[in-house]
Amino acid sequence: MAHTAGRTAPREQGRLAAVAAFGTRPGGRRHPLVAAAMVLPLAIILAVAFGAVEMVATQASSVAGMLGH
Repeated sequence: MAHTAGRTAPREQGRLAAVAAFGTRPGGRRHPLVAAAMVLPLAIILAVAFGAVEMVATQASSVAGMLGH
């Protein structure tokens, strides 16, 4: 039986490496805006899924009420 699951084609690895390296600086660090663009969609999905949006709105409403606005 041939073993086919462990490797990807070298050309594909080059593409994946290029995508993974997008937005990186010469020192190997990612630009902060690229990092934020990568994280924000997942953060928004999790906030909606777990009801954090409603909690933040409730807290903001409470703070506004305490400040008298």
